[in-house]
Amino acid sequence: MTSSPVRARRSPADKFEDRRRELADAALLTLAELGYARTSLRTIAENTSFSHGVLHYYFRDKVELITYCVQRYKVACVQRYDAVVSGADTADGLAAACGEGLAATLREDAVLHRLWYDLRAQALFEPAFRADVAEIDDSLQAMIWRVVTGYAELGGRAPTVTSAFAYALFDGLFGQALARHLDGAQDAADDLRTGAQDLLPRLFV
Repeated sequence: MTSSPVRARRSPADKFEDRRRELADAALLTLAELGYARTSLRTIAENTSFSHGVLHYYFRDKVELITYCVQRYKVACVQRYDAVVSGADTADGLAAACGEGLAATLREDAVLHRLWYDLRAQALFEPAFRADVAEIDDSLQAMIWRVVTGYAELGGRAPTVTSAFAYALFDGLFGQALARHLDGAQDAADDLRTGAQDLLPRLFV
């Protein structure tokens, strides 16, 4: 007679973290729609199935909840974007995948990106945000640099810019496209795609 497999027990810390993720995922759309200034734990409770007391048990305040939400979303965003560009086998193909990836996330997740820019702006005034914003910024900069170095390897060319400078260029391009998209410009995503494809080769000699 064979014994049944023993199911691994999850620790209280694991269960606590699972619950935090569940709450953050439920709160994210409310945060993205209303932004930092108009959102409180009570507002989120009113727009989800969770009570204010439950939210407050797992998150000290809205600062902790918002940073946790944005961190989770940006990790997923980076992973999805990396998957889009990783299959390219030519420099031109990588530039096209880069542009398409940025355009797709602009179309699909504009309000979530707006929350990120809102959080980054708040970090100028709220010291509590700064370490988390810096960490997210570093991950996005690394994401863009993987594209740049990948293009260099495929095209046999050397970058003429630093990682920080490349990120600033793509971030500015994306931020402008996001503002236009949120303002109703129908061609914002297409312009972003074209702009990214044009920008990437300009970073090399």
